[in-house]
Amino acid sequence: MSTLTAVHGDITTQRVDAIVNAANNAMRGGGGVDGAIHRAGGPAILQDCIARFPRGLATGDAGWTTGGDLPARWVVHTVGPNWNAGQRDRELLVSCYRRALQVADELGARSIAFPLISAGVYGWPREDAIQVAVDTILAAEVQLEDARIVAFDESAFRAVQASIRSGA
Repeated sequence: MSTLTAVHGDITTQRVDAIVNAANNAMRGGGGVDGAIHRAGGPAILQDCIARFPRGLATGDAGWTTGGDLPARWVVHTVGPNWNAGQRDRELLVSCYRRALQVADELGARSIAFPLISAGVYGWPREDAIQVAVDTILAAEVQLEDARIVAFDESAFRAVQASIRSGA
């Protein structure tokens, strides 16, 4: 991995090859990041989800669809563990980042943007969610040149920045 940066903003506007969607197991759209990506990307993303994932996707796994109307060519969907529902195995969260990076690498993507997987409504403790993201992305052996962690709010952005500085 060449670079990892923190971005304060909206993941749906990132001009990268692939954006990562924090999806649910059903792969039919949802709230939070998932809903924003489906709204901004249009119906092509849902149609591709239905075709590619007729039975959904397991927690910790990842797969891709078109980017639809997004600036990104692809959406890499991954299902994070739901802390609030008792899914607290940290390796599942690590797997989300690893699998998303592998899928993007297989597609030939050179740039990727991640949200903080599971740190929203799924309730993963934010500090640990950031640490998992930064450590896993920095340790990845992939051809990607540019990785971003996109934080929607200012405090998360500052925390991601600090974690990247301390992990670099």
